[in-house]
Amino acid sequence: MNRILIVEDEQTISRLIEVSLTRAGYACTVANDGVKAADLIQDNDFDLALLDIMLPGLDGYDLLEYLRPMGTPVIFITAKSSVKDRVRGLSLGADDYLVKPFEVEELIARVEAVLRRTGQGGQTLTAFDVTLDLTERRVMRGGEPVDLTPREFALLEQLMRNRGAALYRDVLYERVWGGEMADTRTLDLHIQRLRKKLDWHDKIETVYRVGYRLKKE
Repeated sequence: MNRILIVEDEQTISRLIEVSLTRAGYACTVANDGVKAADLIQDNDFDLALLDIMLPGLDGYDLLEYLRPMGTPVIFITAKSSVKDRVRGLSLGADDYLVKPFEVEELIARVEAVLRRTGQGGQTLTAFDVTLDLTERRVMRGGEPVDLTPREFALLEQLMRNRGAALYRDVLYERVWGGEMADTRTLDLHIQRLRKKLDWHDKIETVYRVGYRLKKE
């Protein structure tokens, strides 16, 4: 599970980001000022940092300097929307720039894109006896190839990336089907096929009133 640092002094916004990314399967740590964030950066390894620019203590530009030597990718989330501000943030080494107010779906999509682009998301995922190769778009079980449809592959990727976390149905629909929900049984049928093809009948768990979860070993 990818670890994300959220640095935002407006608690309503930080809470929205934390809840949204937690529901999407990420492990989140929140800091409401720059000094606390710097301490967390020193003591922890994060896969991605979401930084407001205008912060008490140290601002987002200062924190970017802390993170750059560690290779931690950064997305600025800020109300500073001018082209000059965006250019400055990106030229200093930020990987992306999101302007407030924003849609949660766009935030999650940008987080996923940066993690993939920077290699933090991983190119090979393994769970039990199954290996998923993101580069070659191939799935192996016990050394034998498994034939999956593109949607089954994408669904398996989400389950494996967020192993042990309960993924909400609407999150899976958004990530795998782009939010299309013409038939609410579609997800359930794809889960059934994955369970059968991988012989994972007891490994993909149904979480009541939430969605699905891939068990930890």
